[in-house]
Order: sequence, then structure tokens, then C-alpha cells
Amino acid sequence: MPRFAANLTMLFTEVPFPDRFERAAKAGFKAVEFLFPYAYNAKEIKQRLDDNGLSLVLHNLPAGDWERGERGIACHPDRVDEFRAGVGHGIDYAQTLGVGQLNCLAGKAPDGVSEAVLLQTFVSNLRFAAAALKRAGLKLLIEPINTFDIPGFYLNRTTQAVDILEEVGADNAFVQYDIYHAQRMEGELAATLQKYLPRIGHIQLADNPGRNEPGTGEINYPFLFAHLDRIGYEGWIGCEYKPRTTTEDGLGWRQRLTQ
Repeated sequence: MPRFAANLTMLFTEVPFPDRFERAAKAGFKAVEFLFPYAYNAKEIKQRLDDNGLSLVLHNLPAGDWERGERGIACHPDRVDEFRAGVGHGIDYAQTLGVGQLNCLAGKAPDGVSEAVLLQTFVSNLRFAAAALKRAGLKLLIEPINTFDIPGFYLNRTTQAVDILEEVGADNAFVQYDIYHAQRMEGELAATLQKYLPRIGHIQLADNPGRNEPGTGEINYPFLFAHLDRIGYEGWIGCEYKPRTTTEDGLGWRQRLTQ
């Protein structure tokens, strides 16, 4: 049976972020994830988790200026110092929050930078991050993201991510496999999940089109959930989707699609 974690960046957005923990617990979730904790005090977030009996399964490393449209800086050759300082900041939060893995967003490829330089920068930064996270007992994730939603995003296919991890050569670095992004870029969801399962550290979901809850689009989620059980995926599945109405109104998919 899949284990679902509520993505608090996307779900329960009608209430302030600190109040979403209680809403997630009342909705039956045992774990949560979110993009970034850095606008909040880490001890206060940990208290919200503890008060509601929740585990935190994922958050991202700092990813540049999100409000201005940046979506990561790990492939930016002129932002290496900023990226590496952010790794330490992310680890500090992770250790307080009790999370075991951090996701690194590659970012949009900057104009005028060659593929060779982008790759070298990304690999070098990932080696640095993986080593720092390993010393802290943490896993590093990298996430392919579709280029329809984020044009120019550097890391956008599963095979590309696996090839980069091979070059990085860190045993604590894995792919974060987002079913929605993968459907938009490449399809072949079941075969890809099975082939690369040992390299996948975390899974997220949403349906397509619309990035809404499972069961609203073209992805056969009952098949995929059963498939993940068959192939032995034991991790959490992050619910990173946009509810069509309210979060609670759309949560019936959890029982309906996993029977």
C-alpha cells in the first residue's frame, strides 16, 4: 500500500503555512513535505510537526530567488559560492527538522552558457552537496522537471538524471521521480520506474493535464500504485498537486485509487 505525504506548498493553501500541518494530520496524513522552510524558524516548524504527529520526508535546498522566477541555481557557473553556502543552510534546517533527504533543483539553463559548462557546474556542485549531506547522514535528490511548465529547466529527463548521478559517483545521491513531470516529458512511467527503481529515492505525483489530483486526468494511477507495490518501492509518495477545489474535497482519490 502506498504511503502518501502531503505537499504543504500545494495543499491546504487556503490557510497560512504554519496551520497546514494540523490540516494535513486531520486529513489522515502521517507525513508532509514542502518546497522550502527558510522563511520560518526551524524550531517552530519542528514543533508543528511534533504537535501533529507528522514526519517530514522532504524539502529543497535553497534555490535562488523564487519570487523573481528562479527555480534553482545548481547549474549556474556564476552562482557556485551562493549554491554551496545554501547547502550548509539546508543541512542546518534538515538536522533540526529531522528530515532525511534534501532535493537539489538544477535551475533554468542561463543564456550564453555552453552545455559542457552547465554539466561541469552541476556535477561539481552535486559532488560538493552529496559529500556535505553524507557527513550529515542525509540523502541528496535531483529532480527532472518538465520544460512545458518551466521552459529552459536544465534537468528534464530521467535518463539525463541517472547519467549525471553516474558522473557524480555519490552513493547517497538519487533521483526524485515526479510522475507528472515524467509523463509530460517522456511517458513510459511503469517501465522507467521499474528500470531505475534502485536510483529513485522519492516519488511525487499529480495528474495530467492540469496538475490536479490523481484520477482527474490521463494517468492510470490504480495501475501505477499497484505497480509500485509489485516492484518493491517502499518510500513515500509526495502529493504535489493543485486541488481542483479544496484539498479535503479532493482527497477521496486515496481510497478510491488504491483498492
